[in-house]
Amino acid sequence: MSSTLKGRSCLMMADLSTAEIRSLLDLAHEVKRQKRMGLVTQRFQGKTLAMIFEKPSTRTRAAFETAFAEEGGHPVFLSKDDIQLGYKESIEDTARVLGRMFDAIMFRGFAQSTVEALAQWSGVPVYNGLTDMAHPTQVLADLMTLEEAWGTLRGKTLVFCGDGRNNMSHTLMVGAARMGMKFVIAAPEPLFPAEDDVEFCRQIASQEGTELIITTDLSAAVRGADALYTDVWASMGEETLLHLRQQILQPYQINEAVLQMTGNPSCVFLHCLPAVKGQEVTVGVIEGPQSRVWDQAENRKHTIKALMLATLL
Repeated sequence: MSSTLKGRSCLMMADLSTAEIRSLLDLAHEVKRQKRMGLVTQRFQGKTLAMIFEKPSTRTRAAFETAFAEEGGHPVFLSKDDIQLGYKESIEDTARVLGRMFDAIMFRGFAQSTVEALAQWSGVPVYNGLTDMAHPTQVLADLMTLEEAWGTLRGKTLVFCGDGRNNMSHTLMVGAARMGMKFVIAAPEPLFPAEDDVEFCRQIASQEGTELIITTDLSAAVRGADALYTDVWASMGEETLLHLRQQILQPYQINEAVLQMTGNPSCVFLHCLPAVKGQEVTVGVIEGPQSRVWDQAENRKHTIKALMLATLL
């Protein structure tokens, strides 16, 4: 399987070019078809994957573990209590040990610097399964889900409502720009994304013939949207901020009235999950006919499998 991604890590969405995202999405659609057909392949036979978890997960663990095992590989789950990562042993030393025993490493945790150190010192492909800064494997699944809903990404409008400086809005901002989508963030000003990140994405958007808008005006932001996206109001590790976040983010809740404001009956709803129903999104929206969250969850597996196939074979 020839790929420009062979042997490479995926630490941030910006690591991937538009053409590389396109090839990963095409491959993800293909492996999903293969799975639906019941085709059994063993492309990772004899290969091993280290899965390091500082933060717990449902979708990330299930997606990486089943995707790798279905292809005949052996995934090994390593929680923060199972290894000495950054405690009794430096991250650099752990990376060098794991790189000699495993063909690839997945990391899900807090600091972006940790996943970058693993990639620098292990000598094998490293996949970012979530850090406080970025969540590239989630956004690949989001793009795949939107492509299934629309047939195309270019020229569509995706609106993120809520915490505009969290890892999801940051990564979606890059992914949307790369794929020629108009991306809008509706957030209170204290939760706007960092200006240097915005400028970086605006340059990409300009090259792809689209635009990036950051605003406090929810009604203006969602007008004409093809998809609305939100995330929890306090990410893992930020639970003490929840009361404050509830106060400033309540006006940005996605509810039935906000869906109506889009003026687009075909507008779809996305959420990376887990969701706090009744906070960032109402039960009626997430469980309603415009919700695609369960497709998103499934597509984590197919896009992750595509990423590992492209980087390992």
